[in-house]
Amino acid sequence: MSLPIISADQRLAEPRGIKGCIFGKSGIGKTSLLWTLNASTTLFMDLEAGDLAIEGWAGDSIRPRTWTECRDFAVFIGGPNPALRDEQPYSPAHYKAVCDRFGDPAALDRYNTIFVDSITVAGRLCFGWCKGQPEALSEKTGKTDVRGAYGLHGREMIGWLTHLQHTRAKNVWFVGILDEKLDDFNRKVFQPQIDGSKTGLELPGIVDEVITMAELKADGDPYRAFVCQTINPWGFPAKDRSGRLEQVEEPHLGRLMTKIRAPVAPAPKRLTYTPPPADSAADAQSQPQS
Repeated sequence: MSLPIISADQRLAEPRGIKGCIFGKSGIGKTSLLWTLNASTTLFMDLEAGDLAIEGWAGDSIRPRTWTECRDFAVFIGGPNPALRDEQPYSPAHYKAVCDRFGDPAALDRYNTIFVDSITVAGRLCFGWCKGQPEALSEKTGKTDVRGAYGLHGREMIGWLTHLQHTRAKNVWFVGILDEKLDDFNRKVFQPQIDGSKTGLELPGIVDEVITMAELKADGDPYRAFVCQTINPWGFPAKDRSGRLEQVEEPHLGRLMTKIRAPVAPAPKRLTYTPPPADSAADAQSQPQS
């Protein structure tokens, strides 16, 4: 058995989906982004039952109502994880049981994009489920142990997101509400609205793209836009792993994905580094070494 090294040519030839999150305040038009996608190849995971904004959209949808259904759909879409034991979610046994209920997973081959609306509601369903689990109950009183519930919630959400992230051949987009708050120094900060802190902290490291759909102003006139780069003057959460997006892009998800898949610029042109001034470098070299 030879060492299973994946060559650069093999890696580049693999089908690769885009995994991303789009955050924005309520009413900014996140769900309406479905209109910018190909309806025949997009599956809408409708967790909010808020599809009035896309009335008339011709795509297919699924409507999980419980956390158990969310996990079932995730393993059906993403396939089994062979590293897991049979009693664990997303294991081969879980996948087989779901396929026995839902049918042939080849039915999903027609979909290129999974649009999940929203991760905020998924977090609420998950937390409600966690509060009823033995791990979240106090051994002494039998009442809910909030710390135990939040710990389980964090692991469940990260496991769910990670499993969908490993669906290599499909695009998966999560949308969620963005909260605006003030920190201890009365500065404006933005945080994803997700129960618990673990998911919001780890989510940017799981997905490829973090986009804020925001209302910006130019000459006093407001307009909607995608903020796509981590360093931005508004402090919005954002990340672009592709290196192909500008700081601000038009709020069209279909064209955004086309741009992400475009040929990448050579590394010297897209990776910038500004060296410190010569006097600062000299001062640093003159400092005594400890």
